[in-house]
Amino acid sequence: MRKAFILLIMMIFSVNAFAQTQWKVDPYHSSLNFNISHSGISIVNGKFLEYTGNLTTNGDALSDASFDFTVKVNSINTSVENRDNHLRSPDFFEVEKYPNMTFKSTKILATGKPNEYLLYGKLTIKDVTKDVIFDVHYGGTVTSDQGQKLGLKATTTINRFDYNINYDPAAAGVGKDVKIVAHLQFAKQ
Repeated sequence: MRKAFILLIMMIFSVNAFAQTQWKVDPYHSSLNFNISHSGISIVNGKFLEYTGNLTTNGDALSDASFDFTVKVNSINTSVENRDNHLRSPDFFEVEKYPNMTFKSTKILATGKPNEYLLYGKLTIKDVTKDVIFDVHYGGTVTSDQGQKLGLKATTTINRFDYNINYDPAAAGVGKDVKIVAHLQFAKQ
């Protein structure tokens, strides 16, 4: 009987140790930003206002975590209406045909530096899916009367031409490299 009791306790602890935790992005405390050079002399900043994101963790750390995001491309905002409309057009994102941009992680690796990770995944923009790597800084978790929250910052740089965003092919006016900076807060589900 004692052996059965010990086995039961070990099984409970094992299940809890491997239990997955589901998190959902909190859009009120997150932002999905980008910047790109303009005419080689300045930077244009923008963001996407509508997106959903899910995170699955095993325990508190990001080891073995998985992410998936969907961004409504029509929600692009650079604070200039004419530019935003041009970015929605076939010259750039072609939102009528490709309304969503998606990211699905494939793995996450600790870098050896505290709270720093490399997040590998597939980024799909328009009709192209490419491998990308985000540098992730894990901000930790906090518990309040609103539940448990997890914060992180993720950055990467992509080449827009890799995703068939070919307007200004010489990149004289609109740069080719787009820096993506996501400040994300997730709510435990």
